[in-house]
Amino acid sequence: MKKIRLLTLIALGVLVGSTVKAQIQKGNIMIGSSLTNLGLNFQKESTVFSFDLTPKVGWFIKDGLAVGGYVDFGLTTNNPGTNTRYGAGAFGRYFFEDKNIRKLEFSKRARFFVEANVGFAGTNIANGASTNGLGIGVGPGLAYFITPNVSLEGLLKYDLTIGFGSSTTSHRLNLGVGFQIYLPSAKAKAIYKEERGGK
Repeated sequence: MKKIRLLTLIALGVLVGSTVKAQIQKGNIMIGSSLTNLGLNFQKESTVFSFDLTPKVGWFIKDGLAVGGYVDFGLTTNNPGTNTRYGAGAFGRYFFEDKNIRKLEFSKRARFFVEANVGFAGTNIANGASTNGLGIGVGPGLAYFITPNVSLEGLLKYDLTIGFGSSTTSHRLNLGVGFQIYLPSAKAKAIYKEERGGK
């Protein structure tokens, strides 16, 4: 509950009082999540619920380049079983500065990026193949800044899991839609300190 409250406070702080001009500047923090495959299908004796959630936190180690960690969880419930997908690891994100790529951006608020990840991953299909092991992913994305510090994002990603299970490899093409909040590290620390009661 405290984590949800902290995320809400960060979001409110950004929307109300941020005047940061460079969202992807060295020293900034990004926090957010991708949400894909959210659905509920009602059908007699075959109701299906599905969602994928990928929260992530990153730090800009230089202008336009962020590294951080992510957690990935997906669930599909159907008759007769439940399919799960999970993972955790590190990611890197690079916002393109090349003038030719920047010309393709349809708005001053839009920024193209590429993201890659590596970590542990697993796919377990009820009544089907399972693969657990090394997870690698890469793909292009687009961030559209609805405020100076909040972006809506789309990320088209190819994910590969190599390991053990009834199948040694699992391939997945995924279109994720989500949001990110970009904060200067000093502002993020102040919000965190305030949430902890000044400790």
